[in-house]
Amino acid sequence: MASIYSDEYQRVIKALREARIAKGITQENLARALDRPQSFIAKVENGERRLDIVEFIHLSRLLSLDPINIINKIPTKHKPLSAK
Repeated sequence: MASIYSDEYQRVIKALREARIAKGITQENLARALDRPQSFIAKVENGERRLDIVEFIHLSRLLSLDPINIINKIPTKHKPLSAK
């Protein structure tokens, strides 16, 4: 499993954080929309807590981002496996 500090993961978090700031949404308001404490958003943005895929999708959509666009920006490191 990749570290929460991997370049790919940090790019995802950076995209979410930059969108939040650009839209003038506070950590508190975003957390409230997720029914979470503000510390949840702070920990995600500071790399202290890893997002699961469902949380990532919810955050993306709350910030009017297409999660697929963010995922597609992650470079491919591995070749697809083929069935034998």
